Amino acid sequence: MEATPPVAVAESRRTIKIPKLHHINLKTIRMQEMIDWYGTVLGAKPNVQGPMMAFLTNDGANHRIALLSTPKLTDDPDRRSHVGMHHSAFEYASVDDLLDTWVRLHDAGIEPHMALDHGMTLSCYYVDPDGNSLELQADWFGDWAKSTEWVKTSPEFAANPVGQFLDMKQVIAARDSGTDVQELHRRSYGGEFAPATPQDMRIAL
Repeated sequence: MEATPPVAVAESRRTIKIPKLHHINLKTIRMQEMIDWYGTVLGAKPNVQGPMMAFLTNDGANHRIALLSTPKLTDDPDRRSHVGMHHSAFEYASVDDLLDTWVRLHDAGIEPHMALDHGMTLSCYYVDPDGNSLELQADWFGDWAKSTEWVKTSPEFAANPVGQFLDMKQVIAARDSGTDVQELHRRSYGGEFAPATPQDMRIAL
């Protein structure tokens, strides 16, 4: 078997190998409350659980959310004005799956702090017990290649990358009346389901 030339080996080692996002790690002083909340919202269950660490997963991975706790941790009342992660996000296979999840969480008394039609995704953002924001989203196009092309080329997205804020009760009512996904997107991105009151973006503006 012919050996790989040293130059080719060196070049291969300099090539970026693309990893996939595996998990997020959150520090908490509310271990059980966080475990329960992520169980309700994401269907995440602990593979490992103790007073200082828990590994939660909602698929075959050993963990998707890690929770760490120590006696010296404290809440950050000024987190909105501090740098750091704004939110993490999980994606559903379809818009209907996301809308069904909104209904389930609404019935459980869990409401998003904001909901947006970003143009490429429908997104609902929730606050966990420690004040972290969690985005639940679905791709309007049902195809990453199509939504990526839209983001790159759309003058609407260039003009308004945040998107349209939504009253999810109106969105659900439109879906339940028989509106299909494409028409629902057209109406929501067009501003038809705008909320009556400002939504909480959880960032200092």
